[in-house]
Amino acid sequence: METFAQFMQRALHDPERGYYARRISAVGGRGDFTTAPMLSMLPAKAIAAWASAALKKSNCHHLIEIGPGEGRLAREVLRHLPWWQRLKVKLHLVETSTPLAEKQARLLGRRAMLHRNMTAALAACDGRAVIYSNELVDAFPVRRFQKTPHGWQELALEWSGKNPREHLLPVAPLPASFSFSEHHPIGQWVEVNEAYQQWLTGWLPQWHAGKMLTIDYGSPAEELYQRKPRGTVRGYLLQHRIEGPGIYENIGRQDLTADVNFTDLIHWSEPWLKNSRLMTLREFLKPHAVKGEALLDEAGAGTAFHVLEQNR
Repeated sequence: METFAQFMQRALHDPERGYYARRISAVGGRGDFTTAPMLSMLPAKAIAAWASAALKKSNCHHLIEIGPGEGRLAREVLRHLPWWQRLKVKLHLVETSTPLAEKQARLLGRRAMLHRNMTAALAACDGRAVIYSNELVDAFPVRRFQKTPHGWQELALEWSGKNPREHLLPVAPLPASFSFSEHHPIGQWVEVNEAYQQWLTGWLPQWHAGKMLTIDYGSPAEELYQRKPRGTVRGYLLQHRIEGPGIYENIGRQDLTADVNFTDLIHWSEPWLKNSRLMTLREFLKPHAVKGEALLDEAGAGTAFHVLEQNR
């Protein structure tokens, strides 16, 4: 018996067979999923404009991208920085996936320093850096809970062959999440990204100055589960979205993900970070866009993604 979070951790990050650790081969049309910056140069332009102002205001010379995929976003962010800032800034990439780190090294060469974790990256920056990430949080495993007449119960899996049996564990103390504060009906499923909370709070005390930008699909707690009684967990394999029992198939060969609760992200970081500002991707991109940009679509990525800006 294992919790859903333990299964997701194993499927994504097992050192030998995990999707991100060993199996991921590409991002984009040749891979299982495509990120927003691969559809348009607009996110890179907007992030570069934000980073330029953040570097100047915080008097930092180090720029960190966490989870940079193949490194293409980092390359374009660098390219869109003002020339004088490009000469001064030191780019750092934090990546745990060996296949992706190899692609980043080939693409960026000496223009970036590669690190396995944030502790190493921040040590190289003396704790002073401007930080950004795109679709990072959703790569962490989540715990799953269902609201029952007895209270919130956590999902666990019992494996028998290829297909698991789902069980609800007895009611127990809950992790810190605003999802449990909302008035959900009986039967509602929610996810809590406790693994991200533990990772984030593990390195935040080592960050002394700068700004951080977090971009991902998700919503504030009050909006996250509207018309989503089964929660938001799904898989992606060869650009196909997979839900239901299919998420337990192709272990280590498909991506698994869930929407991000941005209210939780703000709350978890409050002891260290201040002046959090949450906006839709549309609001973040619009000052840098031209007419007809698809990522501004209010019925699509423009509102499905949110951008969280925080100060240290």
